[in-house]
Amino acid sequence: MTSMTAVAAARPGLTDLGPVAQLRAGRLTRRLTQLYVGLVLYGVSLGMMFRGDLGLAPWDVLHSGLIRHLPITIGQAVVVMSFVVLVLWIPLRELPGLGTISNALVVGFSADATLALLDRPDPLLARAVLMVGGVVLCGIASALYIGAQLGRGPRDGLMTGLQRRTGLSLRLVRTGLEVTVVLVGLLLGGVAGLGTVIYALAIGPLTQLMLPWCTVDVDRTRPPAN
Repeated sequence: MTSMTAVAAARPGLTDLGPVAQLRAGRLTRRLTQLYVGLVLYGVSLGMMFRGDLGLAPWDVLHSGLIRHLPITIGQAVVVMSFVVLVLWIPLRELPGLGTISNALVVGFSADATLALLDRPDPLLARAVLMVGGVVLCGIASALYIGAQLGRGPRDGLMTGLQRRTGLSLRLVRTGLEVTVVLVGLLLGGVAGLGTVIYALAIGPLTQLMLPWCTVDVDRTRPPAN
C-alpha cells in the first residue's frame, strides 16, 4: 500500500445515521461548529454568485424566479422552498436531522446578510471573480456541512429519497431535479447563465475533493442513552 493509499484508507467515511443517533455519535462540539460554519459559507457563496450576475446554481435559478413574483428576498425564497421540499420528504419517508432544519434556515439568512453587505460590481472581471469564487466556496461549504454528519440538506434528502424509491441512479435523479428547477425558474424569470453551467459541472468534483478532509469521524457503535 502506498502512503497516499494509506492516508485515503485512514480517512473517516460518511455514515447514514438517524436523527437521534447523529447527536449521540460523539465530537458534537466540533461537528456543530463545522455544520454552522459550512451553512453560513454556503449562504455567502449564494450571495457572491447573485452579485456576480452571471448565472446561479440550479435551485437558485428557481429562487431568483420566485422573488420576481413574491414580495420576498432571495434568502427568504431559499427558506420557503426548503420547507416546501421538506413536505415532499413525508411520502419518501426521509427523516430530517438537526443539520436539515439548520440548512433550511441558516443558508437563507446568511445569503441575505451577504447581499446586504455586497454590491454588484460593474466590471465584468470582478463579476466573474465573484461567480467563480462563489462556486469554489460553495464546494468547500458543502463538504463542511455534509462532513459534519448531522443530516442531509432538504434538497439533498429529496434527491436521495427519490433515488431510493424509484431505483434510478443518483446521477439521473439529480440531473432530472436540477433540469426541472432550472426550467421552472426560467419560466418565472430567474437568472441562469454561464455560472449555472460552471456550477453544474464543478460543484460535484469540488465537494468530492474537499469531503475527505472535512468528514468528521463519528462513533457508529455508541449505545443509545437510557
